[in-house]
This record gives sequence, structure tokens and C-alpha cells, in this order.
Amino acid sequence: MLKIRVSYIRRRLLIINELGVEIMKGVILAGGRGKRLRPLTCNLPKPMVPLLHKPVMEYSIELLKKHGITEIAITTHYLSKSIQNYFGDGSEYGVTLHYFDEDKPLGTAGCLKSAQNFLDETFLVISGDALTDLNLTEGIKFHKEKESLLTIFLKKVENPLEYGIVMTDCTGRVQRFIEKPKWSEVYTHTVNTGIYVVNPAIFSYWKSGTFQDFSYDLFPKLLHHNERLYGFEGEGYWSDVGKIDRYIQTQFDMLDNKVDIKIQGEEKYPRVWVGTNVSIEEGALLVGPLFIGANTVIRTGAKIDPYSIIGQDNLIEANASIERSICWNDVYIGSSSKLQGVTIANDTQISSEAVLCEHCIIGDHSKIGYKSWIKPGVKVWSNKVIFEEAVISTSLVRSNNRGNRNIRIKIMPNKWINSSSRLKRNKRNL
Repeated sequence: MLKIRVSYIRRRLLIINELGVEIMKGVILAGGRGKRLRPLTCNLPKPMVPLLHKPVMEYSIELLKKHGITEIAITTHYLSKSIQNYFGDGSEYGVTLHYFDEDKPLGTAGCLKSAQNFLDETFLVISGDALTDLNLTEGIKFHKEKESLLTIFLKKVENPLEYGIVMTDCTGRVQRFIEKPKWSEVYTHTVNTGIYVVNPAIFSYWKSGTFQDFSYDLFPKLLHHNERLYGFEGEGYWSDVGKIDRYIQTQFDMLDNKVDIKIQGEEKYPRVWVGTNVSIEEGALLVGPLFIGANTVIRTGAKIDPYSIIGQDNLIEANASIERSICWNDVYIGSSSKLQGVTIANDTQISSEAVLCEHCIIGDHSKIGYKSWIKPGVKVWSNKVIFEEAVISTSLVRSNNRGNRNIRIKIMPNKWINSSSRLKRNKRNL
């Protein structure tokens, strides 16, 4: 239980947590469209993308609560209702959530303006699409000691090209900042994590309703005006899951205990975490580390190899083989099918003897037919139907007409046909 003490300083009520840090409000940025994660995010906002069955944003809420931050603003835009419907008022998680929805994208900083009245004291901003166990309390202490206007949490990474690199002096004050640099511009591997401690005086730097990005707009202004902008290099794990490769690797890291989080379910076998009401038939082979969600059935002869993540309410039929693959919820994997390094979204059917190769991504509500072969790197958008014995070597992207499921598929040996005409002839039940 969190212990607090209350004191009056300068006629303002301060609530101090057991770590000696003033409890403040938090903000989770949850408005992103997740374009780099498509087709996984065609019908799901980026903060709701699951990591070991839990939405990535849920881990952010848990981290804020761990550090005594329980009054949290959520800035939303894309498919915002699905976020609100899942998290509600936050009471289930021991916090209070306040939603601020954007009519149009206003940027990572601009979206905060609608919450300005709520953010009437120093607050912490964290992304809804990153997983981290950084020590927020230490960063908040650093911010107050430096009397900073804004403090950036920093982390060293191997490849900084996708992030903003930050150079500080010996006191931690930011000297230079370059967003998404070229290799010729890389003077440090220390990057911006998208976690900030912010003084509300920052709101004077832009007007309501105007687009404002922390990296491209706000930081250059603060440096130009010689404001107290500091960087705090934290110890611990941090991963931005906004790209497919990082999304996958982050879950492998979780299975390897590289991040300080609690994995749901029981560790039924060494490094094999299993949810409630899971049925594993005799003769199935499971090799950890792996994760299996609640209410999933795994038939005799099925083989699930290391670094596989199976969501809830899935059915894995006999002799199916799953290797380094991620299946979301309500996924059917047919008998003798093979998945190798694949990610499959919700409510998808993989028919018997289908083969899905490395780096394939299958969108939600899709059907992959009997003996189909999905070649490496192919992305199949949501609501697609791939018929039996098809060979797919190029990605199938949603057309402008959302109701049109007609796609060109290649049938062995080398004959092109239209899938809608095949549907009329095809009597096999997927």
C-alpha cells in the first residue's frame, strides 16, 4: 500500500509519496494511428496493441501507479472509443483516468493544450506505445533539483536513426537535439524516450488548436530561448513498439525477463506461462519461453516452439507447428499448418496445411485457405480471404472500396485468376 504524508508549503497542499517525491499528475499520449504497425492497427489504435495479451498502454498505467501517479490524462484521437471502453474510468487499475479527445491531430505537445486546466502543476508525460521500467521517481527528483522547465528521459540505443538524439553537458542540460538523424549526424547514441517531466509554464509556447510536436517544434524553441531543458539518463529497459520488428522483439524481451513487469498467468512449466482454463492435450509439445492466453486449446501433436505468444480463446489443431510467432485472440490454426516468424491479428482462420513464412503479418478477420503458402515478408490486410492452394508473394493491401474483397492470387502452377470467380467454384469449407 502506498504511504503518503501531507504538508502545507507556501499555502499549497503537497502529497508526498513514500519515496519522498511529490505526487503529480500524469499524461499518456494515446492518439497515434500506428501506420508503421499496419495491418495490425487497421482496426485497433496503437496503444491497444497487445504485449503478452495486455494492451501496451496498460503497462504505462501500471508504471505510473507504481510511482504514485494516479491522476492521469489520456489524450486520444484515432479509434478513441476502443481505448475508453477498455480502460473506463481507471478504477479497475487503481487510478483515475481523464480523457481528452482531439478532433484533429495536434502533435505530441499540441494535444496537451486541451488538458491545460487539468495539468495545473508539474506533470509527467509518457507514450502509450512504449514499454519501459525506467525509474520515473528518480527522473522527477532530478527535474526538481535542476529547477528544469522540461526534463527528457534519455536512453542509449544501438541504432538511433529512428529516434531523436540528445547531447547534454556535464550537468545534464541539453545542448543539441536532432530528430531522426542520418548516420553522418549521429554524435551520440543517447535518444529521447518520449517520457518528459514538464512544468505547466510550457503552455505559453503555443496557442490552442495549433500543431506542436515536442521534438520538431517545442525543443528547438526552448533551446533558442535558452530555457532550462535537461536530459535524465535512466537505468532500465525501454522499447518503442511503434514498428513491427520492435513490437515483436519487445515480447521476446518480456519472455526473457529483460524488463521488470509481471507476466500474467501461471508458469506451469519452466518459462512457459499459461492463462486460466487452458487445455493442453497429451502429446502436444511446448518448448519455452512462450506464453499461452486463457481459454486456449492445444490439440495432440501440436508443437509450439520457443518465443511464441498465443492469445486467448485460440484453437491450435493437431500437428500444427508454431515457431517464433505471435497470435492474438480468437485465432484458429488448422491441422498440420506451419507458422514461422508470423504475427496474426484477432479473429483470423489459418486452414489446414497452410504455410506462413518469416515476417508475414496477417490482419484481423482474415481467412487463409487450405494448403496456401504465404511467402516471407507478405502483409495481408484485414478482412482478406486467401483461397486454397494459393501462393502469395506480394502484400495484399486494403482497397479504397472497403467492401471489396476481390484480390488476385497465384495458383500453382503459375495461373492468375480472380478470387471472386474462384469463390463461386470453391466448395471447400475454410
